[in-house]
Amino acid sequence: MSFNVTVTIDRTRLERLLRLPGGLVHRNMLRRIRRAEETARRLAPGSMGRGITSTVTREGGEITGHLISTHPATIYVVKGTPPHIIRPVRARALRFTVGGRVVFARIVHHPGTKANDFLAVALRSAL
Repeated sequence: MSFNVTVTIDRTRLERLLRLPGGLVHRNMLRRIRRAEETARRLAPGSMGRGITSTVTREGGEITGHLISTHPATIYVVKGTPPHIIRPVRARALRFTVGGRVVFARIVHHPGTKANDFLAVALRSAL
């Protein structure tokens, strides 16, 4: 016993399904990048989460998801900072409070900050 099977592929429907906005791949990318955006907002320190957005674009036949943080300090949080010295700019001394007491200092040796790559963690969680 034998069977003959003919398969016809409609290229325009396949293209729409895979690559065009609203297609299967586009909707899947949109769902994943929105999940990453929600996670990044939750993991971001302080008010940094308010400046996180996401978009999905089609570039040269490829669908790409973008996770964007507009907060100006994002790079310092994600990459961390090396140890550095802080000096006053507009006054002769720095003024800050430690343990309820006001302290003045001409220089402060800052130990730096450890990197917190919350954006990469959010992207990995959406995969």
